[in-house]
Amino acid sequence: MTKTKLLAAIASVTALAGCISFGSEPPEQLLTLTPSATIPAGAAAEGEVTAALAVRVPDTTQRLNVTRVPVTTSDSSLAYLQEAFWVEKPAQLFRNVLAETIRAKGNRLVVGGGEMEYAAETQLSGQLVDMGYDATTGSAVVRFDAVLQAADGTVRTRRFEERIEGIPAEADAVGSALNDAANLVADQVAEWVG
Repeated sequence: MTKTKLLAAIASVTALAGCISFGSEPPEQLLTLTPSATIPAGAAAEGEVTAALAVRVPDTTQRLNVTRVPVTTSDSSLAYLQEAFWVEKPAQLFRNVLAETIRAKGNRLVVGGGEMEYAAETQLSGQLVDMGYDATTGSAVVRFDAVLQAADGTVRTRRFEERIEGIPAEADAVGSALNDAANLVADQVAEWVG
């Protein structure tokens, strides 16, 4: 009788497995951003945490708060690029490129994450307004509204934008162009913050 119950349980689990889906097939590849300027292995920086620059994850609208690449199809409509998925949300990817670029090109001690981020008196934040594909112009677009709050309480803002035109609406091409545009914006921000 015990064998019968065991076989019945196995049969029902096997039958149930055909009915349950744990999601769609995973994408063939994931997109990411890679900083073009990096610090070499073994490079060190030191200083007072109060003099450090904290690079915060930028705010985003809901259209960028996903792991898909948004496509602007008109002034009032949006889609997502087929087969284009980020490895993590675009704001975090952009923050990583931004922090690494500022470390590599600037003279600042850059901190991010954890308690040190909140202890730094100079804060770079802002909003990642766009990091997607504009189908009306065939362009990859990265737009960042930066906010730099200095230790003395002064606040400066600036909009940075890069467009790379002539990009086909394909995941590889758009991903590569967005990486280039994000690095160009990060270079400009690094120069701006010093």
